[in-house]
Amino acid sequence: MSTNTTKAKKANSVKADSISLDQITETSEEQVKDTYTAARKAFQRLQKVPLKNRLEDVERLIDYVRDHKEEITDIICKETRKSRTDAMVSEVMGVLDNFEWLIHNAPKILKDKKVATPITLMGKTSKIYQEALGTVLIIAPWNYPFHIGITSILSAYVAGNTVVFKPSEVTPMTGLMEKIFAVAPMLEQSVFVTYGTGITAQRLIDQRPAKIFFTGSARTGKRILAQAAEKLIPVDIELGGKDQAIVFDDVNLDRVVAGVIWGALTNAGQSCSSVERIYIQDNIYDEFVERITTEVNKLVLNSGDSGNADIGGMTVDFQLDISRKHVEDAKAKGAKILTGGEILHENEMFFMPTVLTNLDDSMEVVSEETFGPLLPIFRFSSEEEVIQVSNNTNFGLSASVWSKDLQRADRVARQLECGAVSINNVMLTEGNPNLPFGGCKDSGFGRQKGEEGLLGYTRSKSILVDKDSSIIEPNWYPYTQKKYNLFVDLINALFTRSPIKLLKLAIIGMKLESVAKKPR
Repeated sequence: MSTNTTKAKKANSVKADSISLDQITETSEEQVKDTYTAARKAFQRLQKVPLKNRLEDVERLIDYVRDHKEEITDIICKETRKSRTDAMVSEVMGVLDNFEWLIHNAPKILKDKKVATPITLMGKTSKIYQEALGTVLIIAPWNYPFHIGITSILSAYVAGNTVVFKPSEVTPMTGLMEKIFAVAPMLEQSVFVTYGTGITAQRLIDQRPAKIFFTGSARTGKRILAQAAEKLIPVDIELGGKDQAIVFDDVNLDRVVAGVIWGALTNAGQSCSSVERIYIQDNIYDEFVERITTEVNKLVLNSGDSGNADIGGMTVDFQLDISRKHVEDAKAKGAKILTGGEILHENEMFFMPTVLTNLDDSMEVVSEETFGPLLPIFRFSSEEEVIQVSNNTNFGLSASVWSKDLQRADRVARQLECGAVSINNVMLTEGNPNLPFGGCKDSGFGRQKGEEGLLGYTRSKSILVDKDSSIIEPNWYPYTQKKYNLFVDLINALFTRSPIKLLKLAIIGMKLESVAKKPR
């Protein structure tokens, strides 16, 4: 970092409000019960509201968020310490993208669907209805409190659910959601914002929501799963990652350096899918390390900026401590720290972007999620080698693969154990609302966004329609020897490749229908 840049950062930065956990008022058990009672009554009302009307509420929110984007960004920056551009693009713009997607895609995804009926059920029709779950519980994280919170709420609402929403106690954005939802009265009556810590979350789970949607740490996620399991509450859960960028030697190096830096450092590295492991092929390793170190040193750190800072502060002190601990552990075990590796100002929440090399599996930064502005760089030789080492992790959220050879990139992407891969880009699967988001292994299960994510807020109901007629089904009682023999013939005809299969089935079907009409 240049001296002038550091001075500018120190002069312009503002300290976000700190929230002490012992100052937070929990929502009492009685209040939680009252909240669920009201939410379930609201669900009965919401069931009568057509999807068209719910989507009109989404349009109202688009107008409000667009027109109040600066005010919303102010609140996000104050509570998270993000740089202003990070907050505006990843939180506000991302929310509007998802709202637009709901308007254009929800009708076809949620509509009743006619499906095929087998020949053995001739004369009948089959359909699938997508129905709302009821009252769902959404627990949002502190790293993207606005985006993850409000997009989850709106998906649940559009699918026909009422929502009990608990924001992170670290970034509660008190009153913001309520203020936004007030522009759409039915939405306002269908979402119940509840503040508190994990104690409140436990009380909310005890009231048996129809489903839980949680984004956060693996440690908290395991507690939620254990509590939910006792009550057989379904859970969609996203728990972070240790995402890799795999860079082959045929790439445009300038572009890859820029992309990997952003993927590792956006939101000060506090993204579930930020780049936490960078694998560089032998031939370009030295040049890549030199270039990325040079470019990282040009970055501007600041919070409370007007849009001209690259990286903001860290949101919570424990993540700052983890970043420092991972660097110190790596350094003690032989890692090279090429730049950064320390806190910028002791009284601020800025950790210097840190480039690390000479790493091995004994180091915490290699195996554990950091969730901070670190860029650990590894060398690899072959495609097979990098697939093996990059899959050697307990996490499996997303990854990026960089190569001019798109066939190779696709081949590698298919073998990576994760939920999403960006090819020649980074963290971009999250930028397309059509794509589902979620991982595997310790990164959790279930999906948000896209068709799969929206359907996660519903349950399917299978419908089969027959005519009211005099026909007695052959498989109904009574069973007779003749009927049994005809069923054996039916099986033989159904599962062969005879050119006269349909004729055989028709003859056997008529015989079965005739037998079914006769008493024993």
